[in-house]
Amino acid sequence: MSTEPFVPRALNGDTMGTRYSVLVYLAPAMDAQALGRALHEAVSEVDAVMSNWKPDSDISRLNHAPVEQWIELPEGLIHVLETALAIEARSNGAFDIGVGDTVGRWGFGPGANKTRQGMPATRQVTRQALELDRIERRGRKHGPLSLDLSGIAKGYGVDRLADVLKRRGLGHWLCSIDGELRAGGPKPDGRPWAIGLERPVIGKRELSGVIEIGEMAVATSGTYRHCREIDGRTVSHTIDPSTGAPVARKPSSVTVFAPTCIQADAWATAILVDGSWPPRSFVPPPEIDAIVLGEEG
Repeated sequence: MSTEPFVPRALNGDTMGTRYSVLVYLAPAMDAQALGRALHEAVSEVDAVMSNWKPDSDISRLNHAPVEQWIELPEGLIHVLETALAIEARSNGAFDIGVGDTVGRWGFGPGANKTRQGMPATRQVTRQALELDRIERRGRKHGPLSLDLSGIAKGYGVDRLADVLKRRGLGHWLCSIDGELRAGGPKPDGRPWAIGLERPVIGKRELSGVIEIGEMAVATSGTYRHCREIDGRTVSHTIDPSTGAPVARKPSSVTVFAPTCIQADAWATAILVDGSWPPRSFVPPPEIDAIVLGEEG
C-alpha cells in the first residue's frame, strides 16, 4: 500500500497539567494549522470544564455548591459523570470519582495543602449522593461530596481529540494525553501502531515490552507515578475507595484496551485498585482486556 498521498504531521500542546500529542497522516492539501487549532480547542474545553485545579471550572462549581442545589452542567460533563457512575456500579466501587477530599488528605491534588494529610475521608457511595438530570442538563448533591475526575477526564479528552479527527474524515492517526491513547485505524501502509509498555519502577523509565494496536483505545494506570513519602513509605495518588487510603501494593501498572479512551482510563483505575486480571471483586465488561504488570515486568 502506498503512503504517497499522505503526509505525517505531529500536532501537540499543553493541557490538563501535561501534554497532548497527535500523530496524523494528512493529504497534502489539508490545512494542518486549522486542524491543530481545532484539536487544541477541544482539549482546552475539557480542561476548563473538568479540572479541579481551576476554581471556576464546572466540576469545581458542582463541588462547592450547597447540598440539594441544582447546578447547570455542560453536556460533556454530564456524559463523563454518567459514565463514571455506571463504572462505579459495575466495578463494585473500585472506581469512584467521589474521592476528592481523600486525595487531598493524602497530599495530592489541588486540596493537598488545605487538608490534614494521611487522614482518610468518610466513605460515601457516590452514585447515591449525586443526582444527574440529563434533560435539564443539571446535577445536584444529596450530601457532602468532592468529585475528582483525574481517573477519567484525560481519557475523555483523548476521545474529544479523536472526534475532531473523525469529523474531518481522517483514518490514520494516534492521539494521546499522558498515558492515555487512541488510534484511528492503522498507518496508511497497513502497519499497526507500536506502543511501549513501561516497567512500573519508581523514578525510572524502562520498557517492559511493545504492543501493536489498530483501531482501539489504550490507557495505563500505575502506583509508580505521582507518589510521595509519608512516614517513611511511598504512597501512590491512586486511592482505594473501600479503605480511603492509597493503593498499598508494590509498584504495579494496569494497561486496559477498550473501544473508547474514557472506558480504558476508568477501567484501568478500577483494575489497579482490585490488583489482578481478571479482577477478583467484579466482572469487567466483555469489550475490555488488560495487562497487569509487577515491578519485574
